[in-house]
Amino acid sequence: MVFLKSFRKRFGLFFLVFIIVIYACYLFTLLSLPGQITILEGQEHLFNFRNPFFVNIRSDRDNVLSINDKIIKMDGSILRLYNPLSFKTNISRGRVNLSMKLFGILPLKTIRVDILSNRKIAACGNTVGVKLKTDGVLVIGMSDVLTEGNKKVLPARESSIRPGDTILQINQHEVNGISDLVKEIENSQGKAVTLKYRRDGMIQETHIVPVKSIDDDKYHVGLWVRDSTAGIGTLTFYDPSSGYFGALGHGITDIDTGILMPIKSGELLGSEILAVKKSERGLPGELKGVFAEEEVLGTISINSEYGIYGKLNDNVEKNINSTLYPIAVRSDVKVGSAFILSNVEGSTVEKYKVEIERVSRNSMNGLKGMVVKVIDERLLNATGGIVQGMSGSPIIQDGKIVGAVTHVLVNDPTRGYGIFIESMLKNIDRNYHGIQKTALAG
Repeated sequence: MVFLKSFRKRFGLFFLVFIIVIYACYLFTLLSLPGQITILEGQEHLFNFRNPFFVNIRSDRDNVLSINDKIIKMDGSILRLYNPLSFKTNISRGRVNLSMKLFGILPLKTIRVDILSNRKIAACGNTVGVKLKTDGVLVIGMSDVLTEGNKKVLPARESSIRPGDTILQINQHEVNGISDLVKEIENSQGKAVTLKYRRDGMIQETHIVPVKSIDDDKYHVGLWVRDSTAGIGTLTFYDPSSGYFGALGHGITDIDTGILMPIKSGELLGSEILAVKKSERGLPGELKGVFAEEEVLGTISINSEYGIYGKLNDNVEKNINSTLYPIAVRSDVKVGSAFILSNVEGSTVEKYKVEIERVSRNSMNGLKGMVVKVIDERLLNATGGIVQGMSGSPIIQDGKIVGAVTHVLVNDPTRGYGIFIESMLKNIDRNYHGIQKTALAG
């Protein structure tokens, strides 16, 4: 009996240690695997996971990806993660999802492998004028209407519409601008109008009864709306093979609501910088310039979280910087010296030295993939560091375009965040080349 109790105790202890070891292996392996990696067509990419364990890797597409010269298929392959894994692909662009199981049993995670066409693109750095026309009209606020008897009324409060919504139709008529909305409200003569609007991608409907204002003797519903915006930013790159471009590295949001502006159309214009408001600690500066309305460089069709995108007009390359650079993926980027291309005076693009201080290997936040510090005295003297309008300035390291400046750190304007160029190129592939339309962040 004593022997049996001792055996059970030792077996229980052994089993507990076994479970702890397996859990530690699982957790260690899970944390060592990224959620997403990017590779270029036809190039070998080495990824060192520094993990001694075996995993079963299954692909959701056959014969697209090889790891260590072994084709990964839908029925799976066993690989050890201890040595660096060599990834290769035979397609020019697309996506493969790799499902991994520790020891072929315990589910780990699914790694998204994004594949980009291996080509050279033009790194620009030119400041450009950006004019956007919204898809519908954006509701930015509400206010009371002063009616007869000095009574304040807010008709829109009784409806479901809220700031941040986009009005698409009124009384079954398409709303292309503010004038369309105002005209229908005035024609209602106080009868209820039916509005169709978009919120979080969903189309909804509501009704509002306009009231007559004693200020202008016209009918109102108490909504403040916007149908366009304009500003200055920096052109990051264009692809000579297709004419598609990317700029800013972040989306254009409405100043009042913070909503990413839904756009119907837009223009990319030439611009000239006239003055600079220098950045100071706690006070970001800005580039001040003018648009060249007659110099239309291209059309804008996408306003995404990761920048604005569109197509350049023919024969405009002579007006913008067009030095070609190979593409660097995230795994190529390293802490160390680099330079940015920026236009902070007139229309001249200059190289300015920076240091890449931090590179995020696993974060899916594409807008903050790296931290850069301006070390070029010329730029520090001219701007104080990074200023508004420099967003989109391409970052070059080791002869490759690696990303673009996106945001300034308010408390230290010599530093800012950068987006990986792969994140911007994925948005072009997703929207213009028919790659799966799911959110691209990393």
